[in-house]
This record gives sequence, structure tokens and C-alpha cells, in this order.
Amino acid sequence: MSAEARLKELELELPPAPQPAGVYQPVLVVGNMAYVSGHGPLLPDGTMLTGRVGQDVDLEGGKRAARQVGLAILSSLRTHLGSLDRIKRLVKSLGMVNCTPEFKEHPQVINGYSELMREVFGPEAGVGARSAVGMGSLPGNITVEIEAIFELH
Repeated sequence: MSAEARLKELELELPPAPQPAGVYQPVLVVGNMAYVSGHGPLLPDGTMLTGRVGQDVDLEGGKRAARQVGLAILSSLRTHLGSLDRIKRLVKSLGMVNCTPEFKEHPQVINGYSELMREVFGPEAGVGARSAVGMGSLPGNITVEIEAIFELH
């Protein structure tokens, strides 16, 4: 099943593709690779999920924020590429969690994003290499920021 068909089957609502908050391109295609700049947990109404995991947000809230970042990334990819079906596979992701120094479950938070990519692109094409790290802060106090690299057909 294609990524676009899975998106419909899962009844996922993509937020509007976010506009750059600085001097960069949200998606840059070089050859058959799409490099996706860091995205935050953008909601359909244009607001962002905010707060530090371990202080303002619990693990499940962080995981939901990471999933929402995934939806924002999918929106940017669809806007830039015209269709998610142009994506061959997820290659690499970097997940950054806005958290307290004591928080140690960064991979579980970023699983919210990784599980979404697996649902949309399948267990082979949707699971790539990944890093999950904690940050002392993120822009606008967003809960999670993720950047990614995708291979294109």
C-alpha cells in the first residue's frame, strides 16, 4: 500500500506545512535525497506543543509531541514533493527532546515519531537510523524537534 493510501487509511490529519522560522529551507532535495530541517510539534491550528519533558510534560505527552512532529514533517514533504509516494525510505532521523537534566527516556519519547513513520511507510521503508538526545532548551520552548533524511524514488 502506498504512503498516501496509508495516510488515508489511518485517518491522519496533517497540519499545514510550517513556514521557515529563519534562513533555511524546510526540505532540500539533492539528487535522490530529501533533507528535512528541524520541525516542531505543529498542530492543525498552527500552534505548537510546548513544555519540558520531566517538568511540564510527562513521557506520554512527550511521545505525543514527537508523533505530532512526524505529522508536520509529512506535511512539509507532501507540500515540497507533491506526494508522499515519492519517498522510497526513511534513512536517518535526529530527535531532540526539551527535557530536564534528570530525564533519561529520550528514545521512548522519539518512538512517537518513529512509530508514525513505520505506520505510514511500512516496517522496512519507515524505520531508519536514529539518534535521540536531550536538550536544555528548544526554540519557543517546543517539546520536541526532529530533523530527517529520506531517500526518494
